[in-house]
Amino acid sequence: VRMLTNHAANLNHPFYSSTAYRYQFIVMKYFIFILALFAVSPAEAQFTRANLQAAGLTCAMCTRAINKAIEKLPFVESVNPDIKSSSFDISFKKNSKVDPDAIKKAVEEAGFSVAKLSLTGQFESVKIANDKHIEIDGKNFHFLNVNAQTLSGEKTLVLTDKNFLTQKEFKKYSTATKMSCLQTGKAENCCTKEGIDANKRVYHVTI
Repeated sequence: VRMLTNHAANLNHPFYSSTAYRYQFIVMKYFIFILALFAVSPAEAQFTRANLQAAGLTCAMCTRAINKAIEKLPFVESVNPDIKSSSFDISFKKNSKVDPDAIKKAVEEAGFSVAKLSLTGQFESVKIANDKHIEIDGKNFHFLNVNAQTLSGEKTLVLTDKNFLTQKEFKKYSTATKMSCLQTGKAENCCTKEGIDANKRVYHVTI
């Protein structure tokens, strides 16, 4: 662009006044204009909160233990527990990188397990399709049991990986795809074909 700007400033020079050069200059400007049309910002999403349902809780002390463990995570702003439903509403810090595995690890280190984890965020023109991978907020997500659509506004994704659901619930999704990454949680041949590095973490989600 800078080169073309300099050229444009010198169009009065005899060399630049030729019809051929003017035509070339116009074609280059048109080419840059076309590139600009397609240089759209990538699809964006930012997770703002989550809802966690934990398993194995028997008392208020259990709830308190999980609450403290999650509060220590660097991307967590606050945690609001509901003792009756064994659930936790988690708010994330603005512009933070959310790590679902870290949430699961915190729950397990407190002595319990995850029964369900859903992530809610603001989406901007994120195109998804069934059995396809897409990068969201710096992480790879594999969508299951969804229709092709574009996510905009506030949306909630439910994780369907092992240890993010009860065994009974996971079985419902274990046949949703023939791709082996669902069983391992890491990029397999199915994922590398879509440009994901081998063995990189892949989260499986549905809506």
